Amino acid sequence: MFIQVMQGEIKDLGAVRATMDRWGEELESGADGLLGGTFGASDDGQFVAVVRFDSEEAARRNSDRPEQAAWWSVMSAHFVGDVVFHDYPQVLVIEAGGSDDAGFIQIIQGRVRHPSKAAEMAERASGMLKATRPDVIGATMGISADGHFTETVAFASEAAAREGEMKAMPREAQEFMEELEDLSFIDLRNPWFSTH
Repeated sequence: MFIQVMQGEIKDLGAVRATMDRWGEELESGADGLLGGTFGASDDGQFVAVVRFDSEEAARRNSDRPEQAAWWSVMSAHFVGDVVFHDYPQVLVIEAGGSDDAGFIQIIQGRVRHPSKAAEMAERASGMLKATRPDVIGATMGISADGHFTETVAFASEAAAREGEMKAMPREAQEFMEELEDLSFIDLRNPWFSTH
């Protein structure tokens, strides 16, 4: 799996959603290797799109399509300032990975101190989550070669997530969190999804 992330401040979520819906109607069928995406905006207008492909090559083919460039010329006008892109060749799937039924998504970004240990630690954390954090449906974590990551954590609801945050973290979760630094969080209270 390969993950691309696009994010930035937007002017009008309704206009962004309409442009994203147009992509789904007109361009999505031609995006070979597309697995799906998670989309949404925070209360302060930070839009995030986390798009999953079956390979980096498939993602590049999609980006290189002329119709994709034409669509992007419309989409980019919805942003205030720069749009940030991240490409992640290493992808970890925790628990179910996520669900289109999730009512709340938390985006966590930062840096993994030791990227080579991430897969092993995520596997241990996944087993722990099932037993101690039933509010977590699952997560995906994209990691770049320099250790930068974006994690998408899916919850049934924000209320369940906040209740779960109050619980003491098991040792495996503490060890995993200690591997992460420079953390930032973006809450998507009204996420939407695309799955293939």
